[in-house]
Amino acid sequence: MAKKNRSAPTKGLRGSKVGLALSLGSSALAVIRASKQVRRAKGSHDKLNTADAVAGMLPLITSAALILRQLRGRRQENPETA
Repeated sequence: MAKKNRSAPTKGLRGSKVGLALSLGSSALAVIRASKQVRRAKGSHDKLNTADAVAGMLPLITSAALILRQLRGRRQENPETA
């Protein structure tokens, strides 16, 4: 089974600047929604529900950070277009 080359440039909408911006926007909206869920869980004083909501936020935050890193990398590769 061949390994995927993760350093290869991505293709399609996800690899474009617009696609990355859309991905970042959707990740930001998901983080906002999850933070509202955390506030509701904290208000009900349910520790298990709060832990679940916080654990649900971690992959969303990681995804947003990865997308930001890709956008910054693109900006450093092409400083004349920024």
